[in-house]
Amino acid sequence: KIFYDHVVQPVLREDNEIGIRSLSETEDKIKDSFSLMSLFDSITYNKGASITWMLSGFLTEKLFIRAVTSYLKEFSFSNANQDDLWTHIQMVIDAQDEVQLPASVKQIMDSWTCQNGFPVLTLNLTTGTISQEQFLSKKNENSTDAYNNTWIIPISWMRNGSSQPLMWLDKSSKAFPEMQVSESEYDWILLNVNLSGYYRVNYDQVNLKRLARLLENDPKAIPAVSRFQLLDDIFALTQFGYIQIETALELTKYLAGEDELFIWNVVLLNLVPENLESTLKNYEVYPLLKKYLLKRMLPIYHYYAGFIRQNVDALEDDYFAQVYLEKLFATACWLGLQDCLNLSSELYAKWMDNPEYKIPFLIRRMVCCYGVAVGSDKEWNFAWEMYNHTDSTKEDKDILLSAMSCAKESWLLYRYLQYGLRHTLFSSNCTSVIISYVVAKGIGHRIAWEFVTENWPLLSERYGKELLHDVLKVMGRFVNTDIQIQELQVFYNATLEEDERAATTLLLEFTKFENMERRELLIKVANWLQQNVDD
Repeated sequence: KIFYDHVVQPVLREDNEIGIRSLSETEDKIKDSFSLMSLFDSITYNKGASITWMLSGFLTEKLFIRAVTSYLKEFSFSNANQDDLWTHIQMVIDAQDEVQLPASVKQIMDSWTCQNGFPVLTLNLTTGTISQEQFLSKKNENSTDAYNNTWIIPISWMRNGSSQPLMWLDKSSKAFPEMQVSESEYDWILLNVNLSGYYRVNYDQVNLKRLARLLENDPKAIPAVSRFQLLDDIFALTQFGYIQIETALELTKYLAGEDELFIWNVVLLNLVPENLESTLKNYEVYPLLKKYLLKRMLPIYHYYAGFIRQNVDALEDDYFAQVYLEKLFATACWLGLQDCLNLSSELYAKWMDNPEYKIPFLIRRMVCCYGVAVGSDKEWNFAWEMYNHTDSTKEDKDILLSAMSCAKESWLLYRYLQYGLRHTLFSSNCTSVIISYVVAKGIGHRIAWEFVTENWPLLSERYGKELLHDVLKVMGRFVNTDIQIQELQVFYNATLEEDERAATTLLLEFTKFENMERRELLIKVANWLQQNVDD
C-alpha cells in the first residue's frame, strides 16, 4: 500500500506532462553535467521502481530474482547498461517453459523505458475490446513519438472477484472474447489488479456502474490497492478530460464503508484540495458537500477519534494514521462536524491549562488551527505567547504561524498582519508566510488584500518583488469576476514597472481562465450533489 501511495501514484501524476523525458535517455541527449544531474529525479527512481515492479510481476518473483542474481554476479565490480539486464532476464526465460512472453524482454521493456509517458487502456466490455493510447490531456492534443505510442502491456485482471490468467496487449487495439460481459449486473471486470502495471484504466459506463454498485454492497470485494487505484484513475481521467466529473462522483457513494485512510486521502485530495478550501466554501457547493461527505466520513472519523481521546499511543504503528489522519480530521472540522470542533477546543484548552501538555502529534496542526478558530482573543493570545517562547522548535513555530491565521474575527487577523509587519520577531520571509496564510483563509483574503495595498510602499521597500509574486499567486485564486481583475490591474499599474506589468497581466488572464473553468466544474459538482445528497 505504501509503495503504491508513495511511489507509483505520485509519478503517474507527473509523468503525463508534455516535455517530460523518458526513463532511459540516449547518450547524445545527455550532453553536459547539468542534464546528467537532472536525471536523478522521480522519473528515474519512482517510474524505474514501478516498471521494475511490473516486470517482476509478469516474470514471477522466482524468475525475476534468479535473473537479477545472475546479472549482479556477472557485472559485479564493473559497468552495465539496461540491455545487459534484459539479456540476463531473457536467458532465464529461455531456460524454462512456465512463463511465455509475447515478445523478447528487450522489446517489451524498451516500450516502457524508451518512450515517455504511459498508456491509458480504454475498455469496451460489450465487445471485449481494449485499446491503448498515451495518457495526455485531452484539452490539448499534440504528441509525437517515434514508437507511435504503443506499449506491450501486461494485463492482470479479475472477473467477479476471481483472478484470471495474465493477458497481453501488444498493439493499439485488440479484442479479448473472454472479457465480454453478460447482461447481468453482477458480472464485472477489474483490470490492472493491485496496480501491478504502470498505466491507467478507463472503463466503459456499463462496467463503472457495476463497480460502483459492488462497492456500495461489498467494498472489500475489490482489494484495497485496487480501490485506491480505481478512484485515483477516475479523478485523473476527469482532470484530463477523458470523462465527466459526475462519473467520478458516482464512485464516491460507497465511502461510508471505506475504512482505509490512504483511500480516503486520495478522495479528499481530489474533492477538497487544500488550495481550494475557500473557493469551495461558497453557498452553492459547501452545504451540499458538507452533508454528502460528513455522512460518509462519520464511521472512519469516530473510529480514529476514539483512539485520540482514549489511547493515542495505539496508533504509533499505524503508518497511514501518522501521515493522513490530519487531513481527515481537518476536513471534518472544515465541514463543521461539531465533535471535531469540540475535540479541538478540548485539546487546545488542555494545552492552555498546562503548557507542558503535548497535543497528539498526528493532529497537532489541525487542533491548533481550530482551537484558535473556535476560540476568542484569549486562545489567539496564547498561540502568540507560545510562538514567542524561546524553546519552541521550528516546526512548533510554523504550526502556530499557521494557526494564528485561523482566527474567525477580522480584527484579530488584521492585528496579526500588523504584528507581522511591525514586530522585530519576524524575518522577512515570515511576513510573506503570514500574509499568504491569512490570504488563503475564507474571511482573510479581503483583509490581506486591503493590508497589502495600504502598506505596499513599506512592504515593497522591505521585501521587494518576491513578496508581491507570492501574494499575487494566492490572490489570483479569488479573482472570479472582471471587476476583481480590474481592481488588481489598477493596483499593479500604479505600483509596478512597465516590464513587469505585461507578465502580471498574463498571469491575471490565465488565472481568470482557470477560475472560469473551476466555476463550471463547481456548478456540475453542485448539481450532482443536489441530486445525490440524500442517497
